[in-house]
Amino acid sequence: MNSAWTKIALANLHWSKWLNSSYFYRLVGILSSWHGGSLLLQWTEFLGACLLGTLLVLSPFVSTSLIGVLLLAIASYWIILTLSEKYSQTITPIHILVFLYWLVATIATAFSPVKSAALSGWIILTLHLGMFALGARILRSPWVTSGVIIAFLLAALLVSTYGIHQELIGVEQLATWNDPDSPLANDTRVYSYLGNPNLLGGYLLSAIALSIAAVFIWRSWLQKALAVTMVSVNSACLYFTDSRGAWLAMAAMIAVLLLLLYYWWREYLPRFWRVWLLPLVFGSLGGLLLVAIISVEPLRLRFLSIFAGRADDSNNFRINVWEAVFKMIRDYPLTGIGPGHDAFNQVYPRYMNSRYPALSAYSIFLEHLVEMGYLGLGCFLWLIVVTCNHGIRQINRLRRLKARQGLWVVAATAAIVGMLAHGIVDTVWYRPQINTLWWFMLAILASQWETVETDELDDEQLVESNLAS
Repeated sequence: MNSAWTKIALANLHWSKWLNSSYFYRLVGILSSWHGGSLLLQWTEFLGACLLGTLLVLSPFVSTSLIGVLLLAIASYWIILTLSEKYSQTITPIHILVFLYWLVATIATAFSPVKSAALSGWIILTLHLGMFALGARILRSPWVTSGVIIAFLLAALLVSTYGIHQELIGVEQLATWNDPDSPLANDTRVYSYLGNPNLLGGYLLSAIALSIAAVFIWRSWLQKALAVTMVSVNSACLYFTDSRGAWLAMAAMIAVLLLLLYYWWREYLPRFWRVWLLPLVFGSLGGLLLVAIISVEPLRLRFLSIFAGRADDSNNFRINVWEAVFKMIRDYPLTGIGPGHDAFNQVYPRYMNSRYPALSAYSIFLEHLVEMGYLGLGCFLWLIVVTCNHGIRQINRLRRLKARQGLWVVAATAAIVGMLAHGIVDTVWYRPQINTLWWFMLAILASQWETVETDELDDEQLVESNLAS
C-alpha cells in the first residue's frame, strides 16, 4: 500500500538520467557564457523577487490587462534564467504534474470547438505557469521568500483596512449579491478594491494563513504585533464579505493549519497537551462558532441559507447553472471545450436557461470538467495529491531541521486547502488576483525540495547539509 502511494505521489522519482539524455533539457543553460558576463543577471534573485513582489502587491488594485503584462514579464524572465543558468533548475514532483496539467490544457485547446477563444485561455494559463516556475526557482532563498510574503501581506492589509472602512460607513452594492427576498437583502457586503465580496473573501484566505505563520516566524515583538494585527484585520474583513463559500473555506483552512502547527510542535509538548490539545482547541472553536451562529442573527441567516436549497436565490442560481454545465460535460467529456472564460462564454449560451446567464461553472472542479474534460479534472486532482504529499514531506524535513521558514510551507499548504474548499461552490479561483496566489502557494512548496537520499540522512547529517547549502 505504501509503495502504491509512493508511486501515485511521485515521491521517489529520480530524474537525473532522463534529464541528462533529454534533448529538450539540453537547452537549459545554453546561454550560460552570456550569463557570466551580464551585470544585470548577477542580481538574479533580487530581480525575480521584485517582479514577483510587484505582481502580488499590485494585483488587487490594477486592471487584469496590467496583471497580464506583469505575468508576461515574469514568464519571459524565467525563460531567460532557464537558458542562462545551467545548474539552477530543480525538477520536483509538483513540476512534473504542472507540466502534465499544461499538456492536457494544450490538448483541450487543440480539440476545442471554439479554438480561438480557447487559445486565449491557454495563453493566460501558460503565463501563470511561468509565474509558478519563476517562484519555485527564486523562493529557494529564505530572504526572497520572506521579502515577497511581507510585500503581499502589507498589500493585503491595505485591502482589508479599506474593506472594514466600507463596512463602517456603508457602501453601494455593485450587484444583487443578496437574495432580494431575504431579511438580509439590504445588508452591506464589502468588496474593497476587488469589486466583488466573494473574490475578496477568496483573496484573503492566503493572507490570513501567511499572517498566522508570520506571528511565529517574525522575531521582534513589534513584528509579532504587526502580524497579529494582520490576522485580526484580514479575518474581520473576510467576515464582512458575507461570503458563505469563503467562511467555509476559512474553517477548512484553519482546521488544516491547526493540525499542521500541532504536528510541528508536538514533540515539545508535555504528554497531557499531546493528547488533549487538539480536542480542546477544536472543541472550543466549535463551541464559539455555535454560540455565534445562535446569537448573531446575520451570521445565523447566512449560515442557514447554505441548506435552503432552491429557496435561496443564490443557491437556486448555481443549481440552474450546474444543470446546464452537466449538459456541456456530457457533450464534451474527454477534453472539454478548452481553457478560459472566453471559451465558456461562447459555448454556455447553447445550453443555459435563458434566465440564468453565467460567466463560469461556479465550481472549479466542474469548470475543469467543462474546460479540460475528465483528463483535465484527473490531472488537476493528481496535482493536488502530489502537492499535498510533497508539502507534508517537506514540513516533516524542515521540522527535523528546526527551520522556522518551514512554517511558510505550513501556511501555504493550509491556504491551498482553503482555496480548494472555496472552489467547490465558486470559481473566483480563476480570477487573476486569486489564481496568482494559488500558483504562488504551489511555488512556495515546490521551492522546498530535497532528494530522497537527503531525506534518509539522520538528523545530524540533515543539519549539516542545511548549513552547507
